[in-house]
Amino acid sequence: MTITINGSGTITGISAGGLPDAIITQAELATGVAGTGPAFSAYSNATQTTTTNVWTKITFQVEEYDTNSNFDSTTNSRFTPTVAGYYQINGSYYSNGGPSRTAIATYKNGASYKLVDTVATTYGILISSLVYLNGSSDYVEIYMNNVTGGTGVLADSTRTYFSGSMVRSA
Repeated sequence: MTITINGSGTITGISAGGLPDAIITQAELATGVAGTGPAFSAYSNATQTTTTNVWTKITFQVEEYDTNSNFDSTTNSRFTPTVAGYYQINGSYYSNGGPSRTAIATYKNGASYKLVDTVATTYGILISSLVYLNGSSDYVEIYMNNVTGGTGVLADSTRTYFSGSMVRSA
């Protein structure tokens, strides 16, 4: 059957019940199409004290956006998407209390997944990685380590942040 839209906007070749709405959900898209998958961005607005050379989860209290309400900024500071797919995850922190040899990691389901470690003294560090998340129980968090020196994480919306977005469906 051919569907035609004429110059005046009239559609022919389809029954009234054949096009129930103009909404296409993520599940209805072809594999490999991200469409309007979940995306979020959050940052820390409270300085966080840490212990030297101890991996510590960074807390992100302020959401800039959370398109599918999958980021928990009140309890866990974690992203748990409800749509399976591949997600670009980014995190950054700025060391409070002086320069330090720093490290940052993306944690998936409570375990280190990707890690960046500096060999020199620096105030800030960032990580970026592609992560598969199953859309039901998988979650990601950002952890930091002031390996030598530094007293914590600086609250700064431009330097201590956590963001992610779906780039491809499962």
